[in-house]
Amino acid sequence: MLYLLAQWFEFEGIFNLVRYQTARAGATLLTALLIGLIIGPRFIAMLRVRQGKGQPIREDGPQTHLAKRGTPTMGGLMILTSLFFSLLLWMDLSNPFIWACIAVTAGFGLIGFLDDYDKVSKSSHKGVSGKMRLLLEFLVAGIASWIVVGQINTFLYIPFFNNLGVELGYFYYIFAAFVIVGAGNAVNLTDGLDGLATMPVIIAAGTFALIAYLVGRVDYSEYLGIPHVAGAGELAIFCAAIIGAGLAFLWFNAPPAAVFMGDTGSLALGGALGAIAVATHHEIVLGVVGGLFVFEALSVIIQVFWFKRTGKRVFRMAPIHHHFEQLGWSESKVVIRFWIVAIVLAILGLATLKLR
Repeated sequence: MLYLLAQWFEFEGIFNLVRYQTARAGATLLTALLIGLIIGPRFIAMLRVRQGKGQPIREDGPQTHLAKRGTPTMGGLMILTSLFFSLLLWMDLSNPFIWACIAVTAGFGLIGFLDDYDKVSKSSHKGVSGKMRLLLEFLVAGIASWIVVGQINTFLYIPFFNNLGVELGYFYYIFAAFVIVGAGNAVNLTDGLDGLATMPVIIAAGTFALIAYLVGRVDYSEYLGIPHVAGAGELAIFCAAIIGAGLAFLWFNAPPAAVFMGDTGSLALGGALGAIAVATHHEIVLGVVGGLFVFEALSVIIQVFWFKRTGKRVFRMAPIHHHFEQLGWSESKVVIRFWIVAIVLAILGLATLKLR
């Protein structure tokens, strides 16, 4: 909105600042943070009144979690509200990458909301069936992939090599959809402790803000030997909105959490990261930067597969963060140590930009 206004004034005077993506990214972050902090208390109070018992807590989970009964969920609505308002205020409305990412974030957020609503209304942790969720997720991801791939090529670029890509052709559409859906569900599985998913998402968003900016610049992409994607720099503003909205939510989600983001937030944020990775041609790097999410998802897959085959468990409980709780780690210790892992993985992901 402000970008169009600045264009109308031909970026004269103070509007010249709006021309720069870095300036708008900073403004977007602060706007999302401010909105989130302002609406947070009333939002949480509204959720508490409407939900009553709050998010259902599994009886077979860690016993320390039973104390969290009554905590409202769907805090992802607060994240999405501050994220979308700040984006619409500062983004370039003509950029297709931004709209593709908004489509994924809103679509996955709606799917997560339906799942959260089903859990709260029925006082059950089951929610919408897994098959229905995946079907809807792939539908949203497929549409977003069609929009994004229409602006880029169908190469899968390999890290550590200068502009080395594998031509996937039409298969790239399917691959892109899998990346988006996989990222959404991986973050969703990670969201099991207070602040556990929020900070790694913020760290990953900060990493991809830099990647998007570099990919969108011809000079930097040529110097680093990474694929150049015209217009992708605008995604740095989307990442900034995630950071600002995430920080505001973390203010209320810090232990003991006053609200949970629920599937509404975790699916939306994970899907957004996947869409950004596809748009910037850094899908494999997302696997490194978001390695914590990958590890969480793999722990569930391994646990289910091995239990069905042998009747035995590999981990004491899956996802893996519950395994460490069962080993005697306190919740805060698990969360902080996982944050450290996320920071290290982000550094490794950034290292791929230079080690070529």
